[in-house]
Amino acid sequence: MKLTGKQRSHLKRLANSIKPITQIGKSGITENFINQLDDALEVRELVKINILETSLLDTKEAANEVARLTNAEFVQAIGNKFVIYREAKEDSQIELPK
Repeated sequence: MKLTGKQRSHLKRLANSIKPITQIGKSGITENFINQLDDALEVRELVKINILETSLLDTKEAANEVARLTNAEFVQAIGNKFVIYREAKEDSQIELPK
């Protein structure tokens, strides 16, 4: 599913008020990290992730890789944080504009 500009804007507004739930450190994007994020996406749908300076990863590259590995959509990257979205399989909370 590709997000439209309108949907992405809506998700960015929602993401403004959320805090990062996890971070990527010097061990990078691990299988364990992806598994935890997978569970978080199922519950929250919209998650913000912080990239620590020790990780040496580019924010946008990391965001796109994490989104790919979790079958999520990249929403935005600002500084060392990024936001991804994936609709929950059951009981979706976020209503996207058409």
